[in-house]
Amino acid sequence: MNIYLRARWLLKRFVAPWRSSRPNTDEFRVLTRDIEAMKLNIKNFGYELAREVSSGRRHRPPADAPVKIGLRSKPTTQADMDSPWLDYWCAKLKIEPVYHRKVWELCYVLQALWERGMLAESRHGLGFGCGKEPLPSLMAAHGVRVTATDLPPQMAAGRGWVETGQHTSELNNLHFPHLVSRERFDSMVDLLYVDMNDIPESLESKYDFCWSICAYEHLGSIANGLRFVKESLKALKPGGVAVHTTEFSFLNDQETIDNWPTVLFQQKHFERLAAELERSGHKVEPLDFDVGDGAIDRYIDIPPYHSWDLKKPSSWFDSMSQRAHLKLNVDGFACTCFGVIVVKKPT
Repeated sequence: MNIYLRARWLLKRFVAPWRSSRPNTDEFRVLTRDIEAMKLNIKNFGYELAREVSSGRRHRPPADAPVKIGLRSKPTTQADMDSPWLDYWCAKLKIEPVYHRKVWELCYVLQALWERGMLAESRHGLGFGCGKEPLPSLMAAHGVRVTATDLPPQMAAGRGWVETGQHTSELNNLHFPHLVSRERFDSMVDLLYVDMNDIPESLESKYDFCWSICAYEHLGSIANGLRFVKESLKALKPGGVAVHTTEFSFLNDQETIDNWPTVLFQQKHFERLAAELERSGHKVEPLDFDVGDGAIDRYIDIPPYHSWDLKKPSSWFDSMSQRAHLKLNVDGFACTCFGVIVVKKPT
């Protein structure tokens, strides 16, 4: 045995077991060794907090009718989650009002549209990046005609949407049988493939309202996302309503993520968007950047995040109530959802 092989044998036979039986005192290891336990503690305590706060409201009866509150362009807050208007729309969607920002987004869009008379028979709505949302089914149940759109399948492939079940390749994915019958759904909802960066002219001035839920942060850049909001108004009739939610980085007003598959908008971007839209004669509901001061507002969740299936309303509550969050860490930035409501100029 040559000296090199003998040295390797001695190291493996005697030194390695000795090292493995003792703590690794490398300086970097000392600095990082508790991170996984800290992450686990953060998630456990955060989810326990959500369970404790929500335990008293699971069986609270919702209102018999929606209530107009003058909803603004705003971020997700615990106060919203505790409100009667959100309870009402959760009851309509047949989901529990757990403290999760995705629940807030669904209810926010519905409340914004209802307050402006859009959830009524004879209305026609356009949904962008619908994935597998329950909103088209609920709208159809209200007598609203809906054109649901998603990215063309060939463009969605490889971006994670198909792999994670967030892309719809057929109309059946948007049918929620506990919300609307198949017959009514088929008569009220149709599916189109639309690139949100290139809205076709054939959709112009056809719709009473449009919406999107956490979609335009995935258009490649902050500039593309802001342009989409403005371009989406072209699909509306005069006086039509657009409601869009997206990611909002609310702590760091200097740095953000841009030119990436997921970008993060800041207060200045919404202020710029509102100013440009209002100069063009459109109405933007007042911007409110208060992210709330409730206990759950102050909890910022960290990865990994849990996915859930709204098509199984009877089973997802217990899972989601243990994994709820209103704020989260996205690539090092504290984020939540932000909704923008725009009314297109009358003429």
